[in-house]
Amino acid sequence: MPQKNQTRINEILSWYPALTGEQSENLLKFLTYGRIGGSGKFVILPVDQGFEHGPGRSFESNPAMYDPVNQAELAIAAGCNAYAAPLGALEAAFDATKRAGIPTILKINSHDLMMPDDYDPYPAITSWAEDAVRLGSSAVGFTIYPGSVYARRMYNELRELVRDARAAGLVVVVWAYARGSGLIPASSETASKDIETAVDVIAYGVQIACLLGAHIVKCKTPKPIVGMKDSIKRGVYKNVSTGTVEDCIRIIMKAGFNGHRIVINSGGEARETGAILEEVRQLSSGGSFGSIVGRNAFQRSHNEAVELLHKIQDVYAGTVYNIHP
Repeated sequence: MPQKNQTRINEILSWYPALTGEQSENLLKFLTYGRIGGSGKFVILPVDQGFEHGPGRSFESNPAMYDPVNQAELAIAAGCNAYAAPLGALEAAFDATKRAGIPTILKINSHDLMMPDDYDPYPAITSWAEDAVRLGSSAVGFTIYPGSVYARRMYNELRELVRDARAAGLVVVVWAYARGSGLIPASSETASKDIETAVDVIAYGVQIACLLGAHIVKCKTPKPIVGMKDSIKRGVYKNVSTGTVEDCIRIIMKAGFNGHRIVINSGGEARETGAILEEVRQLSSGGSFGSIVGRNAFQRSHNEAVELLHKIQDVYAGTVYNIHP
């Protein structure tokens, strides 16, 4: 495992000169906790899928994960930088997380599949900064959906959260997921769902999150396509390569204040190990700060999940793996 790189840690902290002292201390916890703590890279376990996708779809393949204590214990055993979950889960796992000292992220808004808003999502606010303080969390997490007709409401809510998080000394983590009726594919060859992962769309969402005050941004892994009509019409990316995930990540990191905001990528749908590690290799090579891996981890047995998370950590920390299972 990498030695603590104090120079790199100091460099990252220097990108956030407006943080309060308590916010800096909480960001430092994310930077230094866990198996690759001190490397400037992150692997985080998020478990908000019970709300987002439903309990059966999320946990029936591994029923132990119905219990948030087991979720937290997985993050701890795997040496993740943090564990993210909604209010009830963090309350249930409070003893375990406090005992281990693992940083937690309170996910304060969530969307569920029973909301009739597939085309224009608008998540419900389920907790707030004071709940994060009560639970000893280091950060609050908030989802925005640029492209939704409700996006401006979410931006206003995030503005209030950024203000209250600052007063409470909390780091702000934004899930930037472009989605909604405002995303219209430039070409009939681009499926409506694929535009959500087009490089220009993800980069736009990351930029919006940073401008709204996010300290850490979570985004999807991009597909090597340019999806927005304006991007294609103006030839925005005609002079840069967009042919691979690695190429696209470089563009997205530039959208994150030219690499001066921590941008991490979601793990996506459950897949086999080789495909996951190949994607992580490209993410790392492109400059991603890390991965936030949910279903690909907690839907496996505890030991298999720990092994996978260690392999992902090792890729980010610089260990080269044979990516084939």
